[in-house]
Order: sequence, then C-alpha cells, then structure tokens
Amino acid sequence: MWFGTCSRQLSSALWLAALVSCSSQSEARGPRDALQAYAAALQRRDLDTAYRLLSSEAKKSIPFDAFQRMVTENPEEVRDIIAALSRPAGPPRVTALITTPDGQTLLLVYEDGAWKVDGAAIDLYSQATPRAAVAAFVRALDNRRYDILMRFVPESKREGLNAQKLKNSFEGEQREEMDKLTQALKAALPTAEVELLGDRATMAYGAGGTVELVREHGLWKVEDFQ
Repeated sequence: MWFGTCSRQLSSALWLAALVSCSSQSEARGPRDALQAYAAALQRRDLDTAYRLLSSEAKKSIPFDAFQRMVTENPEEVRDIIAALSRPAGPPRVTALITTPDGQTLLLVYEDGAWKVDGAAIDLYSQATPRAAVAAFVRALDNRRYDILMRFVPESKREGLNAQKLKNSFEGEQREEMDKLTQALKAALPTAEVELLGDRATMAYGAGGTVELVREHGLWKVEDFQ
C-alpha cells in the first residue's frame, strides 16, 4: 500500500475556535450574533457567558475548568480568536449535515428562508472533507474503481503506482485485508470522530484503528491506516 505515518498536536487555540456554536441564548439570536457575543465575552473575560455560548456537544468534551484554564494560559491565542471572530470574512452561512445509516453525509444550506441541498451532494467521490474522502474511498473500493482510488493517493506515494497495480494488489494478496478494512470503515463512518489539524486529519475506526489523511491542493487524500 501507499500509506505512511504522521504526527499531530492539537493546540488550545484551535480548540477554542472549533467549539463556538450558534447558541439559542438571548444574547446570540443568529450566527453572527453568536460569534460577536462569544468574542465580546472573551474580551471582557466573562468566561461564564463565553462558556454558555458553546454547544452542548462542546461542553461534553471540555468542562468549564478546562475551558477557563485554556483561556487563562493562552492569552495571545485568545486575542487572535477575538480578532478573527469580531471581523468575519463574509455573511453567515447556516448549514446542516445529515449522516445516512451507511455513513454517507449530505450537506444542506439554509437560503432564502428554506433548506436546500448543497451541490456537493452530486459528487459521489468527494474529497472536500476528511469524512467525505473516507466515504468516497470506501465507495470506490466497493465499486472496484481503481482509477478513482488513484485520486486518493498522495503525490509522494504515486511514483510507480497505477490503477492496474492497485487492482492486482487489492484483489490479490490483500483482498481479505481490504474486505475487512472496508467493512470496518463502513461501520465506523456514521459516528466516527475526525481530528483535524491544518492539512492533516485522523479518523478512528474499529478497535483502535485510525485513518490518516492529508490535504493536497484542497483535496483530502488517504495517507495511511494504523
């Protein structure tokens, strides 16, 4: 296989930026209101209010004491977050992500007072996100689309590799291994958590397994399975 390894470190600043949600609090009536209220609360060191503006899911993963410690111990990162959230690049874009029983995801966008299906829904082999890339990788394996699977090979691993060689390997000596991998990924996709850090991502599956992904030219590719 083409897979290699990578290492990651999640910084507290990325945690803080990732945990912001569109709250139903009175001080945050919409997406932009939520961002501004969160930034303002951090600015005045009102951590109780800032914490209330996190989603329920975020609060499950980070208790208030840990949140307070991160803010206190990382003043420079917090200032950067405040500046970024106070000046969003464009108007808010409200979306919803639906996961099907087989782990496929569908993005909906709220436009003109109604929910609409995002154009990505027609991309059967999307590499737009780590989760979409893993789902597309599994679909390509199922369909024996080795030409498609080549899209998921990082540039550093492509030398000497082609669709025919993938077919010979995946349908030959590695067939049983690939069948087990496919089933494990299918089972994991509906609820799997993706850890994202810059242009690298990790998705857990099975009994302690992980998929390592790397983003190249805006597309997510599969780098390794651990």
